[in-house]
Amino acid sequence: MKKYALIGHPLGHSLSPQIHTRLMQLAGVDGSYELLDIPPEELNADYAKLAEFDGFNATIPHKVGIIPYCDRLDVSAERFGSVNCVKNGSEKVGYNTDVFGFTRSIDMLGARLDSHVLVIGCGGVGRMIAAEAAYKGGEVTVAVLPDYLTDAEKTVSDIKGRMPRVRIKTAVIHGDVLSPDDLGSSRAFDLLINASPVGMFPKTDKMPCTADVLQHIGCVFDVVYNPKETLLFRTARELGKPAMTGMAMLVLQAAAAQEIWNGAEFSGSDLKQLISDMEELI
Repeated sequence: MKKYALIGHPLGHSLSPQIHTRLMQLAGVDGSYELLDIPPEELNADYAKLAEFDGFNATIPHKVGIIPYCDRLDVSAERFGSVNCVKNGSEKVGYNTDVFGFTRSIDMLGARLDSHVLVIGCGGVGRMIAAEAAYKGGEVTVAVLPDYLTDAEKTVSDIKGRMPRVRIKTAVIHGDVLSPDDLGSSRAFDLLINASPVGMFPKTDKMPCTADVLQHIGCVFDVVYNPKETLLFRTARELGKPAMTGMAMLVLQAAAAQEIWNGAEFSGSDLKQLISDMEELI
């Protein structure tokens, strides 16, 4: 039996065991998946345990700390300086499957990254999303609260340092949520991505922008997956906009890990059913 795990701290409730168990069943893989709560100061002492696994996922706070333990990084991890998937074997290779989950979700939504893209938030997932949209040829605006402007500007500088011709800039949210006034004259976007935690359970009565902002948006992708339908998702749908929440990204990044670990292949219909089933567990 093959063994896999998720490391993080604190882990709390995670859908990863259910998702990976289903994926392994679909792929005909005899395997197990467990949760390992490892504080960052104990990673070095506990790393020997991880070598016993065929592969493992890493979440906060280990996405950067695990890098020195990898023999090699895939281009997906090198690009973002972040590892969330390690394949053990003759060499330990670090990958970033978050980006695969994200781009495949955008494809499923029917949107394009090489378009006018508005990203709200610039934490770990926000930085990856902004960078990938810019790398794919998008004209990207990253909107953040004043307290996070320095981080956003550094992200923009780092992206331009790697790829000088990208089109990316920042915008400041002056109120509690993003309004059209914060965007100046550039208010029309093909795709809005919420990469902030606004709207996440238990504060489900909030969304990261006003409804007026959504009037000028083509499609909406919300990385939040709990609740099943965020206020942003519902408002976008009421306005007739194609919208998706983050469960697809969670499932699709796990599917990418199984592809890396086991050469697994999954049908679109199976993945959509798994996304729906996981949403019902929320």
